[in-house]
Amino acid sequence: MTTAIINGNIIGGNPSDANHIILVKDGVVTGLAAEVPAGAHIINLKGRNISAGFIDIQLNGGYEYYFMQTPAAAALDDMVAASADFGTAFILPCLISSSKENILQAIETVREYMQDHPAVLGMHLEGPFINPAKRGAHVKELVRKPTNAELEEIIRYGKDVIRVMTIAPECFADEQLQLLIESGITLSAGHTEMDYTAAQKVFSKGIQLVTHLYNAMTQMGHRSPGLVGAVLDNDQVYAPIILDGAHCDYAMARIAWKAKQEKLILLSDAAFLGRQKTSFEWNGFTARLQNGFYRNEEGNLAGAAISMVEAIQNAIMHVGIPLSTAIDMATIRVAQAIGMEDKIGKIKAGYPARFAVFDDRLEQIETLVL
Repeated sequence: MTTAIINGNIIGGNPSDANHIILVKDGVVTGLAAEVPAGAHIINLKGRNISAGFIDIQLNGGYEYYFMQTPAAAALDDMVAASADFGTAFILPCLISSSKENILQAIETVREYMQDHPAVLGMHLEGPFINPAKRGAHVKELVRKPTNAELEEIIRYGKDVIRVMTIAPECFADEQLQLLIESGITLSAGHTEMDYTAAQKVFSKGIQLVTHLYNAMTQMGHRSPGLVGAVLDNDQVYAPIILDGAHCDYAMARIAWKAKQEKLILLSDAAFLGRQKTSFEWNGFTARLQNGFYRNEEGNLAGAAISMVEAIQNAIMHVGIPLSTAIDMATIRVAQAIGMEDKIGKIKAGYPARFAVFDDRLEQIETLVL
């Protein structure tokens, strides 16, 4: 049976699609129409807004479980359910620097989970091949240089599962970096000490994403532009940003917005969602909620505490980004950054019927899955 979603204001994508009826069948959008087809099941949004479901490409935990500690289906269930409470319909569970055994277990867990749960697009492997000097809250003992054997095993075992991998390119031999580039994994430069010149070199090789702009990278100075300067100066590179007021000042977010425009995207990098978990410790990794932010024992930020909808609210309120554009920064532009724009991120025929429904202030929100 066809379902018709009526009286909804479509936000994001093509503005001319606003106030059209969305038709859905068998979990897929079949098109937009001006009239309800005969016999269709009707969902009346009563004037609320609707967009494609938000996409979070860097989520570490849900309400209770932290994926690094529990790379199991229970953690993914928790992360998917918690995300859905905030309008996020798709996630990449993020595994930060871990042992090889933990990485392989996480890959297998995600591989099996993806078969029956379209909310999980794959996984984000953040580390362990990062620069120790920029490790942030990552456990020092787990950060390491890649060996050919481990790298080849991760690539082989992670095929079609690892969607994004954060690396410090300077920690790789040229042939190792080329192996990763050719693997098809979307590579993101992060937790790195690359300078401007080195960054532009790896961007020219095909790395066109960075991990959380401004954080765990070389900063921009007037004589040393650093990785930040390289990102702002390169029109091809996507720049995800954590808009929680702690990971970067909102003035810096406004500067990034002016420089990057359609290449600035949102993510949560949440350690946990909902701020229900006040402390966490496992195998040397610690995170404690302090004044609304997670920090480790050294005082470093240990993941964010915001959801995707809060990131959108902050983009509008503190950066001055229009609602429709902020929604795009959490949907189609994220999909473009990870090469999935032909599969998710739009309300369009052939795309999954997974939506965010919300009021004008983004205070009442739900994920609608048909």
